[in-house]
Amino acid sequence: MALPAVRTLNSVDRWDPFREFENLFSQLSRYNSQGWSPLADVTETETDYVVELDVPGVQREDVTVDLNGTDLSITGELKERESKGLFRHRTRRTGKFSYRLSLPRGLDADKVEAKLADGVLTVTVGKKDAAKPRRIEITA
Repeated sequence: MALPAVRTLNSVDRWDPFREFENLFSQLSRYNSQGWSPLADVTETETDYVVELDVPGVQREDVTVDLNGTDLSITGELKERESKGLFRHRTRRTGKFSYRLSLPRGLDADKVEAKLADGVLTVTVGKKDAAKPRRIEITA
């Protein structure tokens, strides 16, 4: 349901194509059954892969983190809060979201941690201990 636009005396006769595109985009976003994908940073350290997702307002119990082989899948839902009054403008995303990532081989599935703090979900996936080079002593 589209809300009436607030107009001033100067804008009654002016058509704004950008506003039309913004309205169309927001309506299409609401009907997108696949949901949305949060912004993320992926970094690699010597021992881990670290994925940080921006999910402000998401509760811990509304997020699922799965590791299947080298595929990391993060799904969840940002539930819409009950609002008071009529929306005049809305750009915050709500609904289901998903983020998928294929990591390189050599992951340690027993060294996976997920923490949610201050609207950022941090998933740390450990690497398997690689064989470190060493010098072999030659004996008689």
